[in-house]
Amino acid sequence: MSEHGGPRATRIMGVLNVTPDSFSDGGRYFTTADAIAHGRELVAEGADIVDVGGESTRPGATRVALDEELRRILPVVTALAGDGTTVSIDTMNAATARAAVAAGASIVNDVSGGLADARMAATVAELGATFVISHWRGHSAVMEDRVHYDDVVADVVREIEAQTSAAVAAGVEPARVVVDPGLGFAKRGPHNWTLLAHLDALAALGFPVMIGVSRKRFLGELVGDEGVAPTRDLPTAVLSALLADDVWAVRVHDVAATRVALDALSALRRSRS
Repeated sequence: MSEHGGPRATRIMGVLNVTPDSFSDGGRYFTTADAIAHGRELVAEGADIVDVGGESTRPGATRVALDEELRRILPVVTALAGDGTTVSIDTMNAATARAAVAAGASIVNDVSGGLADARMAATVAELGATFVISHWRGHSAVMEDRVHYDDVVADVVREIEAQTSAAVAAGVEPARVVVDPGLGFAKRGPHNWTLLAHLDALAALGFPVMIGVSRKRFLGELVGDEGVAPTRDLPTAVLSALLADDVWAVRVHDVAATRVALDALSALRRSRS
């Protein structure tokens, strides 16, 4: 994958949860065969990156043992990377990141931004992988209790700046850092909307930005569904198009809808030129 130099179309990162309990699609792709097949389907639908995760980070989720996480993700990463797919590993464990990169992953997407495992940043630096650093205030079991902000934009930017500084100090190349505001992680609906409206403040840190709005609860509140429903994919695709100029990548479940939204935006712009 080419790193951050030069103008590039917004990347679509397709979500592949190899878990029985993820908030959106847990259990649908829990077998190795189903997970590999879905990863290939995401690529066929237009994903530029497939993000493979073996541990749910939904509110209240319990941690997964390291050996179980590795059992879930390694054959999937190996198969998809063997296809030539750009693979990201969604993990908070440095040992999982190391094993996944050895299996062919080139991006480490850590929702804790290096805070859950003190070895993560140094491991990513050693591996030479791209490091997606998300804003984070604690594991799923406690994050709902840590939603107080004096100024959500200023507080998130300050806390991510501390995380990125720690990563760079550990040896991660700044050109390989991507930041994520961590929507839904220790944040209420209004916090998420405010962060989306002020992504420029996060981008001012000098790193590309990734967002993960897909099927989040605050979109459910917008469209009036009480559970995870396909209706959340429409606002996800709309936001992906609206924010395309501001972000390096959008992390989504419904790749096909997001690809159509981004292609429609591109077609409109070509017609105006």
